[in-house]
Amino acid sequence: MFYPIQVDLPERSCVEQAVVVLNPSESKRLLAKAVVELPEVKQAYAEGRLAVTTSTTGAFVLEELTGEKIPAYCYCIGLVADGLLTMTHQDDREGARFFLKGERVMEDARTFFEAFAKGDVAIKGANAVDPQGTAGVLAANPQSGTIGALISRVLVRGAHVIIPVGLEKLVASVPEAAAGWGQLTLSRCMGATVGLVPVSSALVVTEIQALGLLAGVAVRHVASGGVGGSEGAVVLLLEGHSENVAKAWDLVQSVKGEPALEVPRHQFSC
Repeated sequence: MFYPIQVDLPERSCVEQAVVVLNPSESKRLLAKAVVELPEVKQAYAEGRLAVTTSTTGAFVLEELTGEKIPAYCYCIGLVADGLLTMTHQDDREGARFFLKGERVMEDARTFFEAFAKGDVAIKGANAVDPQGTAGVLAANPQSGTIGALISRVLVRGAHVIIPVGLEKLVASVPEAAAGWGQLTLSRCMGATVGLVPVSSALVVTEIQALGLLAGVAVRHVASGGVGGSEGAVVLLLEGHSENVAKAWDLVQSVKGEPALEVPRHQFSC
């Protein structure tokens, strides 16, 4: 489900509009800025357990949260790069960061999740999102990896899983996308053999929720794609009070120019 937001719009005649464009890396930065401001994340980081699990977006979240800067391609395992479903090189990988009352703890992921209680939070990236707020995660691990652990140890207890995911990953329906296939049904696959895991009970944050939360504007996703470095870009219509649109505009301007993510090597390039 989408993270709930409430935007106070003025009378239609007083609504100001603006259009912005975000490239994928810019969206990741925006999402990270929003995630660290969520009250659930702030409380878990200060008073409980917070997991920033590995993903490229998770690297941005970690930097916004703690200032630790890790190359995004190192802070993940599975990724889509060079037109392939691939994985990071074993020697490049950074482990997930786990925090207990603001202090990093060195624990195995499953052990850390086993201790989750009400109010604790895990942050997880995704590969798909649909208009109903269902996220989808590609999994190459036969036991479904991190997302399997989060479903069985975190979501089932009612603790929070927050999924920041850019609208470049929008699909019509995650359940329909995931139906009828999986790792064992594929006769061919460009890269690692994967399955798609739908996640319907996490709190999903896209650019729409991010700008609504941070700037108080309503957002519509009006176009996607581009060329010349804007492949995967999203075009968004902002609507709201003049001061809110101005705030959203400045926020988007602040993330413009975020460098595109580079993957110097991966499992199938070495």
